[in-house]
Amino acid sequence: MIIELRKLKLRDLSAIEEIERASYPTPWSRSMFAGELAKPSSICLGAVDGERDELVGYLIISRYVDAWHVMNIAVAPAHRRKGIARALMERLFEITARDARRGYTLEVRVSNDAAIRLYEALGFRARGIRRGYYTDNREDALIMWRDPVREPASA
Repeated sequence: MIIELRKLKLRDLSAIEEIERASYPTPWSRSMFAGELAKPSSICLGAVDGERDELVGYLIISRYVDAWHVMNIAVAPAHRRKGIARALMERLFEITARDARRGYTLEVRVSNDAAIRLYEALGFRARGIRRGYYTDNREDALIMWRDPVREPASA
């Protein structure tokens, strides 16, 4: 399978919703995704199976004053554990590398060990807890932070 990373489009909304519903107990609505796709301060990336032209994952990021906030990331269940989420995050770091002022932040369920390990491998560190953050079961969220990406100095 060849994965291509590209900007998400409105025509991706149905596939995004399908992945979202399979990934989260309290999925975002179609209008929430459409709103993020339309925002100039968001980065919305899709991972597409190039052989089948099928969306298999996505990443939604919002730009704030001091941070890029990972709002939503998901990979279709049949395509998990293949490095797709890592590839999306690494592409985000490439796109934002010139923005030395902003770090990266996200919330993740304290019980989501696989995601926490991925984020730690990508340089995120735990910085706090949001108590009762998730509305479906009042589970706490681990707040994670990564310092800004620094472009390598030119030789």
